[in-house]
Amino acid sequence: MIGSSQPLATRYDVALLDLDGVVYIGEQPVPGAPQALEAARRAGMRLAFVTNNASRTPHQVAELLHRVGVPADPAEVVTSAQAAAHYLADRLPAGAPVLVLGTAGLIEALAERGLTPVFSADDDPAAVVQGFSPGTDWPALAEAAVAIGRGVPWLASNLDATVPSPRGPLPGNGSLVAALRHATGTAPAAATGKPDPTMHAESVERSGARNPVVVGDRLDTDIESARRTDCPSLLVLTGVTDPARLLAAPPLHRPDYLGRDVSALLHGHPEVTETAGLVSCGTARVRTAGAELVLSTGEPGGSDSPDGLDGLRALAVAGWRLADAGTDTGTQAVRIRGGDEPAVRLLDQLGLGHAAG
Repeated sequence: MIGSSQPLATRYDVALLDLDGVVYIGEQPVPGAPQALEAARRAGMRLAFVTNNASRTPHQVAELLHRVGVPADPAEVVTSAQAAAHYLADRLPAGAPVLVLGTAGLIEALAERGLTPVFSADDDPAAVVQGFSPGTDWPALAEAAVAIGRGVPWLASNLDATVPSPRGPLPGNGSLVAALRHATGTAPAAATGKPDPTMHAESVERSGARNPVVVGDRLDTDIESARRTDCPSLLVLTGVTDPARLLAAPPLHRPDYLGRDVSALLHGHPEVTETAGLVSCGTARVRTAGAELVLSTGEPGGSDSPDGLDGLRALAVAGWRLADAGTDTGTQAVRIRGGDEPAVRLLDQLGLGHAAG
């Protein structure tokens, strides 16, 4: 992880914000997110709302953002449907018919790029495009299966296995893609949503970002997308990634910054340093002893960051170094132990107490 002596909202010109799990969950705001994003705007940062969910149009996303207390213009919204339509428009003649397995988000995006949405395999589509649609039914899947069986190229807007909800993870577009893959024995030619660089390029183009930072809650989409495009990233812990998953992250899934929520845009971030087997962040220290990580937090009232995550930052980097050295960082292989009483309490708070001794 890297440090920043200045708030991220003044270091970077645009925050490329994931939505589900970062700004809202379902149709409820993540606590504190509206206030933090307004403060980031006041600091001079521009916001782009980047979603792998292809079911809504930018206007519908902007309306939802307004309902959760985050004023947004449709022009600030970037969807995987837009990235998919751009991808197809670059490869198909103007006006080409495209079989849509999805909703208004894909239909509008295709029309914006001069392509013709169709809904039957008998309309001679030049491509099939599939995006998340909670209303996808058997007849729609059947039309797509017929077209794919005839050799029509198949594009997915994204391959997210799940979407977050207040009730927990629900099947996402990747799960519906899997149904067609099973039925046809064919895989999509591409998936243009995060982590594919196509989505990042679409976000940068539409936002006009020159020095962006990706903000997300998922390691395998948001953070990997940033890694694959050499863009700095901020992981927030309001969505699907918990501390245990962070510690086990492979290189493509490791964020540059860590925060509890999007208020992490409003302050600086401590640097994590490594010397002779000791990983330090603020007053937190992690010592590596074989396959064991020993966390010490320092004296009470020390220089820990306001978010209280310096211990987790140090643990993450120490765990990554173990993995890079060939140690299995699964919970059965690496032991995490608190070296002082405050560290034991912190491990419990982070949900890592089961690994502490």
